[in-house]
Amino acid sequence: MAGRFLGRALAAVSLSVALASVTVRPAGRRRIPACSSSFSSSWFHLDTNSMSGSNGSKENSHNKARTSPYPGSKVERSQVPNEKVGWLVEWRDYNPVEYTAVSVLAGPQWADPQISESNFSPKFNEKDGHVERKSQNGLYEIENGRPRNPAGRTGLVGRGLLGRWGPNHAADPIITRWKRDSSGNKILHPVSGKHILQFVAIKRKDCGEWAIPGGMVDPGEKISATLKREFGEEALNSLQKSGAEKREIEEQLHKLFSQEHLVIYKGYVDDPRNTDNAWMETEAVNYHDETGEIMDNLTLEAGDDAGKVRWVDISNRLKLYASHSQFIRLVAEKRDAHWSEDCETDGQGS
Repeated sequence: MAGRFLGRALAAVSLSVALASVTVRPAGRRRIPACSSSFSSSWFHLDTNSMSGSNGSKENSHNKARTSPYPGSKVERSQVPNEKVGWLVEWRDYNPVEYTAVSVLAGPQWADPQISESNFSPKFNEKDGHVERKSQNGLYEIENGRPRNPAGRTGLVGRGLLGRWGPNHAADPIITRWKRDSSGNKILHPVSGKHILQFVAIKRKDCGEWAIPGGMVDPGEKISATLKREFGEEALNSLQKSGAEKREIEEQLHKLFSQEHLVIYKGYVDDPRNTDNAWMETEAVNYHDETGEIMDNLTLEAGDDAGKVRWVDISNRLKLYASHSQFIRLVAEKRDAHWSEDCETDGQGS
């Protein structure tokens, strides 16, 4: 899709998810996942100490951003041990690899020029024309004219596949409903005793993993518009519909997206495309169809970057792209829905 930014940024806030090998294609038009739970949404804002290991701790969740080879390439990052991820840890011998994808250097509309270009003077940490260069996690440092990844070292400088220096903003719409039996009654899980929640998941074409249908925020676009647009394109194939079909989809989506909603997470994303100078941030928002009537009027159909689309039962057994399972878990917690069959593991990271 010419002119949009990057491969679908359903990025990962991987606070405790194991490393996954993910192949991400460089994209053209990118719009470029009765036990009480103690799992907290306190990671709504980036804790740079815990995220980057700046205190020297061996516990480090800044993992996918150190994965090699870099997605869509054979480039190997310089290795960064956990104890040296944080910028507060002195490392004079740090020698990261420089890499920016050819597709980015070609100068598409969704990408910044190189920092070295004389006519490029980005206004970091503020709104720069239509481009949002503010981070959802507060101010970030600028070093030698380049923004510095707030979560720490990645072993690679430049922009990789990301178009913007600094934060690259995405949006992840999580559409949910209650699982019901043939009589329309909500189904209880036999072990937890809680109702089972379902969400709309897509199977990504680039890596074959199931994920939340989200994507990049266009310059000047409101997050709410991105959320609705992405869901329509990915899960309803709205781009390929006739005028009348598009109007019907738009009417139903307006009903769904005009309801009260839950902002599940917003902030830094531990993504395999991140570099020392460019990183993913996202806002994950849950729109819930309590009766199921709105979504009953919409036919799921994979579109754009989605290979498949379907309703998926929410539980801790889900294996999703990046750290989308973290977002899904928070939705289950907020909706008091089933998540785990084991009370002892409920409340632990997935």
